[in-house]
Amino acid sequence: MIINIARKELKSLFASPMGWIILALLLFVFGTYFFQGVDQYFQVMSGSIRPEERQGVTEFVGQNLFGIASFVMLFAVPLLTMRLISEERRSQTLTFLFSAPLSLTEIVLGKFLGLMSFLTILIVFIVLMMVSLNIWADIDYGYVLANSLGIWLLVASFSALGIYVSSLTKQPIVAGIITFIALFALLILDKFLANTPNGPMTYLSLMRHFQPFSRGLLDTGDFVYFLLFIITFLTLTVRRLDADRLRG
Repeated sequence: MIINIARKELKSLFASPMGWIILALLLFVFGTYFFQGVDQYFQVMSGSIRPEERQGVTEFVGQNLFGIASFVMLFAVPLLTMRLISEERRSQTLTFLFSAPLSLTEIVLGKFLGLMSFLTILIVFIVLMMVSLNIWADIDYGYVLANSLGIWLLVASFSALGIYVSSLTKQPIVAGIITFIALFALLILDKFLANTPNGPMTYLSLMRHFQPFSRGLLDTGDFVYFLLFIITFLTLTVRRLDADRLRG
């Protein structure tokens, strides 16, 4: 049943103009940064630079491409998550969901997986662009894999928090704004707390845990952090809906 809900959410995203607009805009942005990165690589590496200072094409192009991906997803995900549950609440169709032969966990996971299927298409597009560099150069597949996994976990965390915020209100716009503010704060939390770089609060920063992936490193601690972040907010969403069902 989770798969059926996920399929329904994915179809609804492609059935709406917003889904296609977001997909087209992000693909355009990613493609533009990719080709700019390749062009800049040839310009920089063809100049007078010492051999020990030369940089591989994978890292040169990838750091800009994956970097802009983490930034633009900060804007895209709130737009995609804001209607997932708040629209159901506003249109008063939550009652039909509650009465369906589905558990709340299945409903939440279905919506989450449907959204992540849509966002994974974008990440696959980035991976294909990076892999295409292998046509004329040797690329670091480990670097591409680590960054792709990092982006996926980051976006999944964005989505989990966005779904939770969407469950708190019946106004999609309000949900989108709150999600954006919360994600932005979590991304730069370590910047706010620069005076206490090793303080416990800095470890809540999403970007702090994404940075090792962006350098091509796979760290178990960072992977567990993202996994716990996702599970926590999906669980909070289930509890919120359960409270709504009991009140109804």
